[in-house]
Amino acid sequence: MEKKFIIEKVRQLSLLTELHTLSNPEICERLGVDINLFEEHFKSREILIEEILKRERSSFEQIFLENDFSDSNAIDILFVVSREIFKRFSMVKPLVNQSYREVYSNVFQEHMEDRMKYIFEKIKINLDKGIRQGMYRSDLSIELVARLYISRLIDIHKPEFFPPEQFSFQMLFEVMFENFVRSVGTLEGIRYFELRKAETTFLL
Repeated sequence: MEKKFIIEKVRQLSLLTELHTLSNPEICERLGVDINLFEEHFKSREILIEEILKRERSSFEQIFLENDFSDSNAIDILFVVSREIFKRFSMVKPLVNQSYREVYSNVFQEHMEDRMKYIFEKIKINLDKGIRQGMYRSDLSIELVARLYISRLIDIHKPEFFPPEQFSFQMLFEVMFENFVRSVGTLEGIRYFELRKAETTFLL
């Protein structure tokens, strides 16, 4: 059984129960995985969690590898990326990440830093493209706007700010997406966004 297949099965299990409450034999019994093979791949629980989170980052980065955005409108890129994020990560409950944050804090912190650095660079590229295309305002500070975007993205993952029983992932992401475009868009850009939004089943 391939390592990446085991990681995916454990990831799916983590959506149903907190992994730190299960022993390695219990995990293997639930998934039908050989305990010796499991412990050969994952010498510690931290290594297992690191591999799960690495897979999350890889899945996000695949969005940019699978789509050629070189000739795309900056706002169209946001629509494509947002839909893909929702499709790939909407099942990841906030409490799952909260569990990782509390129990495996060092691993989770490194994961978040790597993920936010990647997103930060992609947002800067999108802002630069949108300004050149006349979709975003030319007076924007790309560095500042990108940093503000990252701070908001971090905040929507905090259950103390946005309790998951009150605010779904889809609700938060849709509001953040629209607020971002309206805060940086020119009149032309906002009109284009409205047109695309009316034509699109947003994020679904």
